[in-house]
Amino acid sequence: MNKVLYKPLGMVVSSLGGIAASMLFKQIWKRVAGQDDAPDATDAKYGWAEVVIAAAVQGAIFGAVKAAVDRAGAEGYRKATGDWPGDE
Repeated sequence: MNKVLYKPLGMVVSSLGGIAASMLFKQIWKRVAGQDDAPDATDAKYGWAEVVIAAAVQGAIFGAVKAAVDRAGAEGYRKATGDWPGDE
């Protein structure tokens, strides 16, 4: 039953985490690279290194934020219900 109750909450929390990660990456990229947007893989004016570094940084930020937000959501669920989501 825990998974059934947590699933909708987890989806909302994950979506908010994705939005937060995108905003954080955009701010970091703007400060570090001095550009509003990271290069796309198909943008001819950027080299391999720039494209791959941008993607790696974006992936690392997304992964870290998603893990932190998902963990916080699980902790909040545990505090509210006394159960850890996923425990059977």
